[in-house]
Amino acid sequence: MSVRLADRLIAARRRRFVGRLPELAQLQSALAAGELPFQLLHIYGPGGVGKTTLLAEFSYLAEQAGLACALLDARAVEPAPEAFTGALRAALGLDPTASVPDSLAARPGRVLVLIDTYEALAPLDEWLRNTFLPQLSENTLVVLAGRNPPLPGWQADPGWQTLIRTLPLRNLSPEESRAYLAKRQVPADEHQKVLDFTHGHPLALSLVADVLDQRPGQSFQPENAPDVVKTLLEQFVQKAPGPAHRAALEACAQVRLMNEALLAEMLGMPEVHELFDWLRGLSFVESRPEGLFPHDLAREALAADLRWRNPDWYAELHRRARNYYTNRLNQAREPSQAQRVLLDYVFLHRDNPMVRPFLEWQSEGQGLLVDNARPADLPMVLALVRQYEGEVSARLAEHWFQKAPGWLVLRAADGTPTGFVAMIGLQQADAEDVRSDPATAAALRYLQSRTPLRPGEIATHFRFWMAQDCYQAVSPIQSLIFVNMVRHYLTTPGLAFTFLPCVEPDFWAPIFAYADLARLPECDFEVGGQRYGVYGHDWRAVPPMAWLALLGEREISGGTQGAPPPQATEPLVVLSQAEFGQAVRDALRDFARPDLLRSNPLLRSRMVVEQAGSQAVLAERVTVLQSLLRTATDILQASPRDAKLYRAVYHTYFQPMATQEQVAELLDLPFSTFRRHLKAGVARLADTLWSREIGSGPG
Repeated sequence: MSVRLADRLIAARRRRFVGRLPELAQLQSALAAGELPFQLLHIYGPGGVGKTTLLAEFSYLAEQAGLACALLDARAVEPAPEAFTGALRAALGLDPTASVPDSLAARPGRVLVLIDTYEALAPLDEWLRNTFLPQLSENTLVVLAGRNPPLPGWQADPGWQTLIRTLPLRNLSPEESRAYLAKRQVPADEHQKVLDFTHGHPLALSLVADVLDQRPGQSFQPENAPDVVKTLLEQFVQKAPGPAHRAALEACAQVRLMNEALLAEMLGMPEVHELFDWLRGLSFVESRPEGLFPHDLAREALAADLRWRNPDWYAELHRRARNYYTNRLNQAREPSQAQRVLLDYVFLHRDNPMVRPFLEWQSEGQGLLVDNARPADLPMVLALVRQYEGEVSARLAEHWFQKAPGWLVLRAADGTPTGFVAMIGLQQADAEDVRSDPATAAALRYLQSRTPLRPGEIATHFRFWMAQDCYQAVSPIQSLIFVNMVRHYLTTPGLAFTFLPCVEPDFWAPIFAYADLARLPECDFEVGGQRYGVYGHDWRAVPPMAWLALLGEREISGGTQGAPPPQATEPLVVLSQAEFGQAVRDALRDFARPDLLRSNPLLRSRMVVEQAGSQAVLAERVTVLQSLLRTATDILQASPRDAKLYRAVYHTYFQPMATQEQVAELLDLPFSTFRRHLKAGVARLADTLWSREIGSGPG
């Protein structure tokens, strides 16, 4: 007897079916029970997650068990009671005039009714819940599968609460995904790359396997497979209501968490409430108190498609998100707020191939708490240092723990320590520290020979950093340690230099080069027979804001190439405090002569280049310097005690007269008193600008 084509199709599909054991077990257990434990099973999940495939397997199992089964695709059914009952009669093989409830009640054994794409029947939801389904016999099990969880009416009904089960369908596990790829004969060395892109999403696994099947011998590259991405987007998005909705979805895919304020910033629109609600209603967009985020594969697919289709808009969205985070960071008052913003900031770099291998974004990493070390943490710190670095390092760690306050401890939700980082201020190191700690001695020698610290400046050595379970390996804890290092870079007044030691310097070379950390072999050190390599950054040469601009360029360029250091044509100048003061006096003297100001070394200072921008031309920097001088002088005017100093400076340099004697006469002061006021005012103004230059003042 010939085999039906339908049977061959079913067999071929089942050969590729993997996983879903809990879901299958739940159905089989219910069907085998003496009394159905529930009458309705509602399965939901994003497009392409495998709902249709699972219902097909349900149907096969029912047929093998000899049960009556009807499988409907709601997309082929008009959402009207007559059309629905007619389609169900046809699927069950009933007479066109038969009553569906009576026919099912008359059948012996269990009946399984499977309805796929249930969202297409949304207009019938109330009718099905209150009218049609209650008429069915208790031997009927109904399975609904759609993109969305049950509507509130199901949960609000006390009767249905006891008779319904919900089943969110998730991606395949890594083991199930590998099993599927093996069935599709995808080479084993491609599996991890495919999993990184698909996250176990069934449709994506299938599409990638199709691509590799069509291109034997080629390695899978997501950015080179726009056809795969296009198919995924059609499954996820179908057709957005309009251009603004599509832009909102693209923006949501770029950031870690989306809220209305961020969406307004990224779209350049004052009112985005409707768009935000639309995003929240999408089946593949989830929410938590801090904001919305798309399903992992939706994010990957949208980001890859946008990079391929419109790289300029992709770059612009990232720029707007960075601007928003920079403003939020400046407004953060609590360390926890700053940490959340920095997690968002660093997340923008997740797709860069230079960054991805070195950062992990698992939820357990994001849920860690970071706070200052407590005396009770010392035993844990010493035990970890002793375990990974030896007894000599443990003694040094105890010394620094008791002397230096800059230790952060990462804790699990219950307060259990899971890792730590020590931030030692080298400007506080004494002769004993230098003699006992090779790391301190090497770093201070380097600073003294290259760029000595100026008064008010500090240098930080991240002397010890490690995770409890994996030391300095890539992990959520290590990633959060790095995020808090960035917070230190951006929020520490007077920060001039940072040193970062690691036991495997070559391993970290790509990500540290990306982050503009220079390898400093002169600062390497050895403790207890273990050699440590050191990286560093001079924050006077490339200040925090310029550094963020540099990383912003690298974020979307694919690496460290094509992103020159964010400096002016000439390198930044590092002046001593005395030299800086003299430059301020010269700038005041030449304030009204821009041609003379062009040679002032302050034009290459950190404070001017940061405000003017690294690519500002000379005339623009002159204007910024003049503005900074005026602003610093206005601070004197705000204090009644310093008002007399303000008047002396203002009338001498900003509204000058022919001679200083005339200024003294205008102010009705003896010349000696005027000179004293002028000298004190210039000194106060220079101090204000110096604080800004070294990063410890306003602005």
